[in-house]
Amino acid sequence: MYSYDHSDDRLSIAQMNSALHQAHLELLSAHCATHQLGLHYSAEDLARWGRRDLLRKSAEAARALNDFYSSIEKNIPQAAPKPEPQLTSAQIAHAIRQVACYLREQRQHYLPAAQPLSNQNKARMWPYFSSQVLDQVRVVELHGRRVPPPAFYAQARALGFDNLPQVTHMDSLTFLDVLVFNQTLAERSLFHALVHAVQFQYLGLERYTELFVQSFVKTRVHFTVPLEAHAFSLESKFKRPSAERFSVADHVLRWIADGRY
Repeated sequence: MYSYDHSDDRLSIAQMNSALHQAHLELLSAHCATHQLGLHYSAEDLARWGRRDLLRKSAEAARALNDFYSSIEKNIPQAAPKPEPQLTSAQIAHAIRQVACYLREQRQHYLPAAQPLSNQNKARMWPYFSSQVLDQVRVVELHGRRVPPPAFYAQARALGFDNLPQVTHMDSLTFLDVLVFNQTLAERSLFHALVHAVQFQYLGLERYTELFVQSFVKTRVHFTVPLEAHAFSLESKFKRPSAERFSVADHVLRWIADGRY
């Protein structure tokens, strides 16, 4: 049993939570990829036409993950369930304004310290993003310092929203065209942040914020919001061992045209 009274145990607990965080990010990516699979294909078609070896391996992996985390969940102290919050249209409109204001303010806050993308990063991202986007964005690496949670989170929690996006634990945050990394810039988190920059480019701040807030109010989980799910899906496609080149802008424009956001 670990104890915070011992310095070695505190270090082990910190390492454990770091490993848990990395596993959580991988699970989010897998969850989003599976969510997209279910949107495009029925379970019947997958069972009939999908590669049986991949289906069996995926099902076995899902069962093993479920067994592992279920065994942990049984030992987590349970709080009394809370009723799901119901917001009025006026409250949703107010939340949209708050989020838009936060994104704009954070952009202005980090912009003075932001730097252009390096030529190396531009070259790696060029097959997926236009030169215009890669030249326009600016990046900030916080090296372990963290973007603090928005001030309006306290108000949101008071309304019953406990599962808010954990901005202090995210690898990257996109404030329009300013990409902020809580640790250091990594290829995968850069790609994810750039997808959001493209979404901002074509949707604009107001429409992006409106879509995000309205979807979050419905789903209660930020990574199932279509804007976020699409970014995770494209990130997963980017990281495949034999990933083909593709245009993120084309994907974003297709989702906008189809009303999928």
